[in-house]
Amino acid sequence: MRIQWFPGHMAKTLKQIKENLRLVDFVIEVLDARIPRSSSNPELEKLIPAEKRIIALNKSDLADSKTTNLWIEYYKGKSISGLAVDSLRGNGVKELLAEISALGIGVMEKWKRRGRIKKQIRVMIVGIPNVGKSSLINRITRKGTARTGDKPGVTRGKQWIKVTDRIDLLDTPGILWPKFRDEEVGINLAITGAIKEEIIDREALAIKLIDRLMVIDPFIIGNYYGIENMDDTSYGILEQVGSVRGCLLKGGKVDTLRALGILLDDYRTGKLGKISLESPESTWD
Repeated sequence: MRIQWFPGHMAKTLKQIKENLRLVDFVIEVLDARIPRSSSNPELEKLIPAEKRIIALNKSDLADSKTTNLWIEYYKGKSISGLAVDSLRGNGVKELLAEISALGIGVMEKWKRRGRIKKQIRVMIVGIPNVGKSSLINRITRKGTARTGDKPGVTRGKQWIKVTDRIDLLDTPGILWPKFRDEEVGINLAITGAIKEEIIDREALAIKLIDRLMVIDPFIIGNYYGIENMDDTSYGILEQVGSVRGCLLKGGKVDTLRALGILLDDYRTGKLGKISLESPESTWD
């Protein structure tokens, strides 16, 4: 399953980020807590020094908390600040602002020595599409100044957003990269909804998700859907999900397209549980 997606506006945005990097003191990279490595843009890793980088592990409410803590320790070992955030409920936002203020003390002192007493701490916030970047901005600013939506790539253009008397945020559109590091990265992005489903084989994607879940915990699918035969093939398990959920065509054949839609939605919304697809030592990273 080959997945490639790099719209022209994203290439333009990467160029803008390079230009704007010199204007900011820190960069918040918003990642999906379920797939931190896959949702991190390697181009940004090359551009942003560790001391200027803050990782916001968003959608932490959908991820396994123990695994998220492992990621925070992983980033700490690289001298990068990492925090768990849930932009929908606002959890972790105060801690994120506190981290910016703490890291900004040195910046403010530097500008104060230069006579710039009222200098703002400027922060750029970046992230690939559909990781909840705009929702996080809205939480931080406590208003709906950044456009949000359910489809990947809703945010357009760039804008400065005043957060406090000392902190300004520079918003940028979500960006991907010209070529995924490997197929598994593309699959993880597709499973979580960062990539438009129209460009991939959704049935193959559902099979990959089943394979992932069976490695993490073979009882996840069986317990949630009430399936007893978990020794079946991955496709057979998908058919069982469809059968249990009443996804039947004429003649009693299972409508696997409807079944896979249910399965993917149940994972993405957390109905299957808090499940991380990657850990710092994941074999498929």
